[in-house]
Amino acid sequence: MFASPGNPGIGAQAELVSLDPADHAQVLDFCEQQRIGLVVVGPEAPLVDGLADSLRGAGVPVFGPSRAAAQLEGSKAFTKELCARHQIPTAGFKRATDSTQAYHALDSFGIPVVIKADGLAAGKGVTVAMTRAEAEQAIDEIFSGRFGAAGAEAVIEEFMEGEEASFFALTDGHTVVPFGSAQDHKRVGDGDVGPNTGGMGAYSPAPVLTPLLEGEALERIVVPTVRAMAEEGMPYSGVLYAGLMLTREGVKLIEYNARFGDPECQVLMLRLEDDLGELMLAVAENRLATRPVPRLSPQTALTVVLAAKGYPDTPAKGGAIAGLDRAEALGAKVFHAGTALAQGTLVASGGRVLNVTAIGENVTAAQAKAYAAVDAIDFADGFCRRDIGWREVLRERGGHEDHDR
Repeated sequence: MFASPGNPGIGAQAELVSLDPADHAQVLDFCEQQRIGLVVVGPEAPLVDGLADSLRGAGVPVFGPSRAAAQLEGSKAFTKELCARHQIPTAGFKRATDSTQAYHALDSFGIPVVIKADGLAAGKGVTVAMTRAEAEQAIDEIFSGRFGAAGAEAVIEEFMEGEEASFFALTDGHTVVPFGSAQDHKRVGDGDVGPNTGGMGAYSPAPVLTPLLEGEALERIVVPTVRAMAEEGMPYSGVLYAGLMLTREGVKLIEYNARFGDPECQVLMLRLEDDLGELMLAVAENRLATRPVPRLSPQTALTVVLAAKGYPDTPAKGGAIAGLDRAEALGAKVFHAGTALAQGTLVASGGRVLNVTAIGENVTAAQAKAYAAVDAIDFADGFCRRDIGWREVLRERGGHEDHDR
């Protein structure tokens, strides 16, 4: 197994190689030299750039959607318009190609309203505006070039009330099978305060997404999307990650990711009681229907992100990390994200550095194990939220959901 660029965590299982995912010829040459039997494209940017198309064109099995299918993540307007054409429930929207159009679009919605940069903005570029002034400021930021090409267009959306949950499915473009649910915590601070991040922690399954609601999401949102993509000549192959809002009118789509996501992937992996490689190869070879539905543990997995101080704005790099063996001796699994080796010492090399992940009978038990492992790690330049899973912990105690911190 090879990983590019990889990190010291996956380096224990895979040989690390330096490949530029934007250089398709280089990736194809490597696959030919090493006789690669399956490529898993993890990040969204290479998918939107069409790396999977180049690999498939060379006969290399690949887990991940084509450039056309990856538009489900790469363009919010594309997805909203697909939903409109195929009656897939989602928030009302208008698209805008300049600030004047966007200001006019605001008149169609009440306040609060959601403003989004259309393209890939690395988890940024989304504002829930609580006043007209905030909405106009968000529009100005998008069209000022702050988000680069991602801000060439904006999508103005109706604000949806409800609780968010994430639902995952594997598909080879024909067969669709469920792959679990999760909830994450986007805000940087305890009590869901501060700026949005790529995710400060997550747990799986999401009890709020009951079997009934999961079935509704599959039948009304995910399966119709896969069918629509095939009908329109863009069959979707890979994992489809649906961000959902549980509204009074039913389950509605917020947006799609064309990948497993982080930190959701970590909790799904701890619950998986199946061979991930076999599942991904079955997707890549269009034979998902020949496999049983993936098995996931009924237990709860919870992950806490250890981030570098200053994240998400200017995270400190180079801070030494120790104690991972102690953490894993307590029953946790520590996934590496932004780590590197500097003269034999493990150090931070990114904003989100580690995912400390544990499994238990419920959220309360998994949370306790995860934080015990967090506390065993020595990372002076790190910080984390101390309340991952708080909604479910309160529910398990029979309390209400208001977070009073």
